[in-house]
Amino acid sequence: MKTVGNVLWLIFIGWENALVMFFVGLLCCVTIILIPVGIQIFKYASLWLWPIGKRVDLSGGIFKTFVNILWLILFGWIVALYFLLAGVSLCCTLIGIPFGIQFFKFAKLSLMPLGAKIN
Repeated sequence: MKTVGNVLWLIFIGWENALVMFFVGLLCCVTIILIPVGIQIFKYASLWLWPIGKRVDLSGGIFKTFVNILWLILFGWIVALYFLLAGVSLCCTLIGIPFGIQFFKFAKLSLMPLGAKIN
């Protein structure tokens, strides 16, 4: 069932968002300072392709926590709010519930992106 859900996700949602995340990662890697962020974004691009059945664990060190707090204040809460609203709207239909749950996963990930591990 996970494979069917992932294939549907890939066709309707995943490929577009993975492509956008890939280009954002490339833009981040242009500057020396944002290379760690760009590498993390490449991991998220792969998650956008095949998310069902994967888990996100938040962790990190002192530097990553500092950057995560800065991210959360500047941009993270907006991105998380978008994913949260998209997840709620998808959960309004019976067919959209599995996809809405994936958007909740991305909302969690967008709050503290650096140091997160995708299992």
